[in-house]
Amino acid sequence: MRPFLLLASRAEDVAADDELAAFARFGGLSPDRLHRVRMEAGPLPPIDLDDYAGVLMGGSPFNSSDPEDAKPPTQRRVEAELRPLLDQIVARDVPFLGSCYGVGTLGVHQGAVIDGRYAEPVGPVPVTLTDAGAADPLLAGLPRTFDAFVGHKEACAELPPAATLLASSPTCPVQMFRLRRHLYATQFHPELDAQGILTRIEVYRHAGYFPAHEADQVAARIRAADVSWPHLVLRNFVRLFG
Repeated sequence: MRPFLLLASRAEDVAADDELAAFARFGGLSPDRLHRVRMEAGPLPPIDLDDYAGVLMGGSPFNSSDPEDAKPPTQRRVEAELRPLLDQIVARDVPFLGSCYGVGTLGVHQGAVIDGRYAEPVGPVPVTLTDAGAADPLLAGLPRTFDAFVGHKEACAELPPAATLLASSPTCPVQMFRLRRHLYATQFHPELDAQGILTRIEVYRHAGYFPAHEADQVAARIRAADVSWPHLVLRNFVRLFG
């Protein structure tokens, strides 16, 4: 069986390694079936998409909507290298599931409006499937409304022209969309459980996702949440395309 490719861009080893482990665990993938490329660590190596069953993209401290001259050099390089790869992924309809940063990268690539209007603080939110989402095989088995973890400074304000809306939340109209048949992006994090997001709270305590002095209150909300349904999105992705 071919492995899946994880495109990662977290520079902090603790967060990056926890993300890799989470995608593998909730996707039901053994270590040899999940190949990670850390895009922030150096030039994107040559990637033959035929080597992979599908492509996963993790979250990122990068914001796609930042002005080009305000982006750090590493982000500009990563995004420049991603564009031709996304060209191939979209043209070939290669199975793709982007989490959080995936909305920004795939969205911008396909003409979405990404900005800060629908940012959400770190924590659980109720996500509701649209009729199209309820009928989509990637979301098979999920209830019509479920809690998921979010935490983002930007979001999709207007869908790409050819996209299908699959899920929304009260504070963020676009929680998930699909392009073509096999290209998906979620604003929520299907790879996160409580321990995973608590790890990120510590790593990104001073990154502006919440006031640093409120980290303990944010952590308390996380511990009180019951968030498990989103993991099925990853499990379904692997089942459908692996």
